[in-house]
Amino acid sequence: QVQLAESGGGLVQVGGSLRLSCAASGGTFSSYGMGWFRQAPGKEREFVAAISRTGDSIRYVDSVKGRFTISKDNAKKTVYLQMNSLKPEDTAVYYCAADLSYGLGRGTTEYEYWGQGTQVTVSS
Repeated sequence: QVQLAESGGGLVQVGGSLRLSCAASGGTFSSYGMGWFRQAPGKEREFVAAISRTGDSIRYVDSVKGRFTISKDNAKKTVYLQMNSLKPEDTAVYYCAADLSYGLGRGTTEYEYWGQGTQVTVSS
């Protein structure tokens, strides 16, 4: 069983930055691909970024390319999402998820474990 716990969300002004963290416990973190998703009110959960189990392959949704950076520290069992140049449309609950295979999936069904989410609010 894998437990995931996100932290680092909050309220930030347009153009600001936040770094989300997702700490994992249980299982073998280095063998998981990891992803970040987000869900805004009234909308479906959408893919944001994913990183392979080894950290050598990364994928982003087009809307965050050049602004967000995903990284994975296997020693700390933590995945990060550095978010820069934040926009109001980035406002959402952000979830991390673990894929027990290589990783890089864009679909929610490709991930077996999920955290509880952390709220990110970007004010204009």
